[in-house]
Amino acid sequence: MLLPILGLSFNTAFDFDSACSTIGTQVASIQNASLVLSEAVPAGTNLTFPNLDDSCGSKSQVVPADICRVALNFITSETSGIYMESWLPRNWTGRFLSTGNGGLGGCVAYGDMAYTSALGFATVGTNNGHDGNTGAPFENKPEVVADFVYRSIHTNVVVGKEITRLFYGTSHDKSYYFGCSTGGRQGMKSVQDFPEDFDGVIAGAPAADMMGLFGWIGRFLSLTGVPGQPSFIPLDLWRGLISENVLTQCDGIDGVLDGIIEDPNLCNYDPSVLLCKDEQTTNCLTGTQVETVRGIYSAFRDFEGKVLYPRQQPGAESLAIMSYDGTPFKYGSDWFRYVIYNTSFDISHVTMPEYLHAIAVDTLNVSTWKGDISTFRERNGKLITYHGQQDGRISPINSERYYEHVSSTMGLSPSSLDDCYRFFRISGMRHCSGGTGASQIGGIGSVAGNTKLDPESNILTALVRWVEEGVAPDTILGSKFNNGSISSGVAFSRRHCRFPFRNTYDGTGDSTKPESWTCKLPE
Repeated sequence: MLLPILGLSFNTAFDFDSACSTIGTQVASIQNASLVLSEAVPAGTNLTFPNLDDSCGSKSQVVPADICRVALNFITSETSGIYMESWLPRNWTGRFLSTGNGGLGGCVAYGDMAYTSALGFATVGTNNGHDGNTGAPFENKPEVVADFVYRSIHTNVVVGKEITRLFYGTSHDKSYYFGCSTGGRQGMKSVQDFPEDFDGVIAGAPAADMMGLFGWIGRFLSLTGVPGQPSFIPLDLWRGLISENVLTQCDGIDGVLDGIIEDPNLCNYDPSVLLCKDEQTTNCLTGTQVETVRGIYSAFRDFEGKVLYPRQQPGAESLAIMSYDGTPFKYGSDWFRYVIYNTSFDISHVTMPEYLHAIAVDTLNVSTWKGDISTFRERNGKLITYHGQQDGRISPINSERYYEHVSSTMGLSPSSLDDCYRFFRISGMRHCSGGTGASQIGGIGSVAGNTKLDPESNILTALVRWVEEGVAPDTILGSKFNNGSISSGVAFSRRHCRFPFRNTYDGTGDSTKPESWTCKLPE
């Protein structure tokens, strides 16, 4: 198996338990750092985090492998600081890895830390400079905003690498990044602005062009209205009538009726077929509601028709309807209220000039949209992005858009970009993970012991092989497990193609078998 190839052969006399007993004293000597705790954590321990903000979700995490856990606070300015943890595994492979965050980014990704540390990575994670998945800490705190936008991950990496060196008595061999959504944006920020930080980066469903994204989702409220208004569509109609009709119109485009739209770009959904006829009042849409649906599946444009953010993809309704409930989008609302405008700003009535102002301000380049990644490429860095085609939170077209932006900016064709940057479209995957398709690829949200580890089927080990052996992934073999568990067996598998290739069914074979599909360039 690939992961252990480095091992601890560099220091056969290394005493893990002794190192864990003294690392706290060593960390306390790092300038601007203050130790919170250091402890040995045996495999199988269910760690609890009683002080974790409620908005962060689960307050416990099972640790699959022996680790030495180090937690500290680190001062980033006179008015800001980050909380970070290092999980240092007994079975260290010589690799360092930083996890990312999600949403407005105030929650340590303990699940991803557990997954990657169990694979032998010395893993770090941070609260991104504030506690909780909220923008309230940004109010009148530009340094806290700076931590969120760019500084926390870079600081986390610099300090984390030093802790790793102190603990193991030697520096890491290779450095990796693993994040999705906001974490995907953070990975791209590292590639663009801190190209020395990582040898390999996985950036899933990146929230790049963040102001365009917030405007796009914020616009949904103006399209749907609130319950009781003529334009509003109850969520049960989105879940049932509309979602089913999308599949009726578009599921068969790829040649297989399986509930998965392989390439939603080919779906030109027409909601007019759902228009109520004669005296019909149920299981149909009014003319006003039909226009709501058209608006949802259209790009966000300015007054002159310029695309500010691409359309919602058909087939993403199961997750996307979270944005169609007639309430403001919290992340965008918080950013506009606490960073761009003020706390009395009414997010429910944002005008186009106000959206355009936020996009133009682009606080500290939070858009993360630089197209020149030549420095990262020149030092032989490897970037893998992936995006679920059922993602209703961040349009998967945006990842295509960024790839094409890099290609255009650097003057490189996809075949030339292949040596440093590969983007995979994952059919049937929702936001970062899950979905009806073969979406288990070892990415964000994976659990040690419930994912395949071979580089053909695991996007993280594929990145390691690319960085360390020079073998680039052409496809990622995704799986759909029965009952969501690898122990229950694989329901079906599919190889996901790197962009701009399109997964194409051969028309005759068993569609649940990967060999019945081929990656082809669009004609």
